[in-house]
Amino acid sequence: MAFDHKEIENKWQRFWAEATVFEVTEDPEKDKYYVLEMFPYPSGKLHMGHVRNYAIGDALARFKRMQGFNVLYPMGYDSFGLPAENAAIEHKANPRLWTYEKINQMRGQQIQMGFSYDWSRMVKTCEPEYYKWNQWIFLKLMEKGLAYRKNAPVNWCEKCQTVLANEQVVNGSCWRCGTEVSEKALEQWFLKITAYADELLAGIDKLTEWPERVRVMQQNWIGKSEGVEIFFKVKDSHHVISTYTAHWNTIYGVTFLVLAPEHPLALELVKGTPKEKDALKFISEMKWLSHIDRVNPDKDKLGFDLGVKAINPVTGREIPVFLTNFVLMDYGTGAVMGTPAHDQRDFEFAKKYGCEVRVVVQPRDRKLAPECMERAFVDEGIMVNSGPFNGLSSAEAMPKVATHLVKERLAKRAVNYKIRDWLVSRQRFWGTPIPVVYCDKCGVVPVPEDKLPVRLPDAAEFGLVGNPLQHVKSFVETTCPRCRAKARRETDTMDTFVDSAWYFLRYSSPREAKKPFDEKKVWQWMPVDQYIGGIEHAILHLLYARFFTKALRDLGLLEVDEPFQRLLAQGMVLKDGAKMSKSLGNVVDPGEIIERFGADTARVFILFAALPEKEFEWSDQGVESARRFLERVYRLVEASKGGMARGEAKEKDLAQSERLLLSKAHRTIQRVTEHMENMRFNYALQALMEFANDLGRLECRDRNVKWFAVRSLVQMLSPFAPHLAEELWQSTKEKGFVSLSKWPACDASRIDVGAETAEAFVESVKADLKNVLALSKIQKPKAVYVFVAAKWKATALAVVREACKGKPDVGLAMKALMARPEFKAQGKQIEAFARAAARKAGETGKPVALDECPSRDPLNKARNAFPLKPAIYVE
Repeated sequence: MAFDHKEIENKWQRFWAEATVFEVTEDPEKDKYYVLEMFPYPSGKLHMGHVRNYAIGDALARFKRMQGFNVLYPMGYDSFGLPAENAAIEHKANPRLWTYEKINQMRGQQIQMGFSYDWSRMVKTCEPEYYKWNQWIFLKLMEKGLAYRKNAPVNWCEKCQTVLANEQVVNGSCWRCGTEVSEKALEQWFLKITAYADELLAGIDKLTEWPERVRVMQQNWIGKSEGVEIFFKVKDSHHVISTYTAHWNTIYGVTFLVLAPEHPLALELVKGTPKEKDALKFISEMKWLSHIDRVNPDKDKLGFDLGVKAINPVTGREIPVFLTNFVLMDYGTGAVMGTPAHDQRDFEFAKKYGCEVRVVVQPRDRKLAPECMERAFVDEGIMVNSGPFNGLSSAEAMPKVATHLVKERLAKRAVNYKIRDWLVSRQRFWGTPIPVVYCDKCGVVPVPEDKLPVRLPDAAEFGLVGNPLQHVKSFVETTCPRCRAKARRETDTMDTFVDSAWYFLRYSSPREAKKPFDEKKVWQWMPVDQYIGGIEHAILHLLYARFFTKALRDLGLLEVDEPFQRLLAQGMVLKDGAKMSKSLGNVVDPGEIIERFGADTARVFILFAALPEKEFEWSDQGVESARRFLERVYRLVEASKGGMARGEAKEKDLAQSERLLLSKAHRTIQRVTEHMENMRFNYALQALMEFANDLGRLECRDRNVKWFAVRSLVQMLSPFAPHLAEELWQSTKEKGFVSLSKWPACDASRIDVGAETAEAFVESVKADLKNVLALSKIQKPKAVYVFVAAKWKATALAVVREACKGKPDVGLAMKALMARPEFKAQGKQIEAFARAAARKAGETGKPVALDECPSRDPLNKARNAFPLKPAIYVE
């Protein structure tokens, strides 16, 4: 008996919408629970990565709702960005119309999947009602000195007259026209995230419910290090090169310096010398290398000798100064001291360019000779060739060397960060306009708050040189808010990460017109209790959201320090061993799965396939198996409808199989509830599948037990297959929506351990007997004898477990057993039993004694029987 998934799913999606089942309002009398998935860019059709993300969130939201929580579960669209602008250029489309078309496609499929979003709270970041508050927040950050403008290098296409993002530069050329890209300094807008670097770093320790790898990635991105800046004088010059290092104890081993090509002294040191021309060429060549290539340890180390010497401040030795590709200007001072004996990168560079290798840390077990070294020695050792610090361990020398350098004014202590201020300027049309104007008299002038939003024009001409906004005269030409003279608007738009840095706050009051959000409502909902999204957003998006939360708190708008209490980074969906991708031709269209098998089947499969954080391989057979499970549940419920009554089962009136079914029902509720709390959805579904099997095979004439079992199964199925669950709930004449029913409660007193143990014993014996018959190749046995363990063995096993404390210690087992007279009487059996019992010492569960029964035992098999592991003899 199959069910019509199309009819059922359409029906309940319509009913949910008409009854506004999932819309929520603030209720201080109920505990809140805020579930949120990272909102999507509206690319059109859903892909399986989307489906998995949303299925995880929806299962949790439905479960928490049924538990009685006031659940906020919203959805919106991160709808500004480069893809829409590219589409406008390629297809001569209006990016606004293109974006709304894609939003409608995506939202339609999300509704088809039965996701229980509160659609009344939907936000679209491309709407003025939203991006007005991007602009308002930007102005507030400007007031606090957290938004500022400075000159910064960018990728520049001369033909297109536009700035290109790194991903738009292909092999050093513009992705659009193929023109060679150059680096150009332009005035750009930044947000001062570095002002919160220490707090962002310290806050990671509080994020105990985030994946460890995400926390480490954030720590590494912030990259705080406490070190020393050491000063190297340039020979025959007034210049001083300052180098930052975290390994200052090797200062006596410094034999060269390397500068970033962008270092301000790079050309100053060779100005007017024969090296100047070649230095210019080297610097130009280095500009074409990407950041990734420059820091890649496997890439070739390139250097250019500037022909000048610096003085090692502690040895007085003259050392060469190079430009190199592997030093970055935006970390430390843009200058690095080379200690080739104790840094592998420096070692490779020194070997290539003929620099001295000077050992200043010797290993404890051997002596290094520089001319024989094949690799740098980077471990702890004993200081040598280091003046007053000789003989100290390299760890002991660290504070002493630092103190000496600072005292002698050869260095200063410094703290460094890898994180840099957030560049938010984008030379694109489809984004939030930056709310400032430029006036020849007044300079940079913020747009007054009562003039927000600065609206993006409805249309622009694409394909022209530069940012399309620059060519919209009605937008660019304006008047100065201060002096009323002619002025021009900023034509840069904001990075779309700004949109996603605070959207989770807007969901609390998405129609608020006077401020970004209602502080009282945000106070009730924040922080997000469970945030779900891909690992690819583990650094920037999460870091920016944390920064905005702290900045808005300091503006007096929030009381929370962190936006997301608990984080899940879901695993990828693979097909044929690779991530689903159109280019690989291994994409599975969710629409086709919905059409053929139904949304509930897709949800059950994708949640059953693996733990949410793990990758899993797509399986057509797995989808079919999920459908068969749902059909089995449908048949079970349909077959049970006539034999149910809504009452309390009376224990004394129940048969053994009915007590067992009731016990299994409560045991399943216990298991599923625990798994749902921990988001182990595959385990929860496994428990439901096992319970459905029990419901189908165990005889149950008690109408109350049957009702409780069926009702509980349908309720627990609801987070996974909500449409079918609603249909079965209605067909069994239950009131209201199962989605809003109270999650079933486990009554531990109804769990019959004895009945479950006996059943497990019988099933185990059946399986063992099947194996014995297979091994003996007996198809029709004359007789089968089952020998259960003597009662003393159950008692003895309990004694061994207590003595061994979970460790398989035969000695402890024997000692404990021989201390009891009743076990001594068992003679030679006790030693063999002690060995077997010690192996099982760590097993859980109470040993149970079963009634012994006399039986034919020609081979004395009974002595091999163990508690709950009988011996079997077949004739």
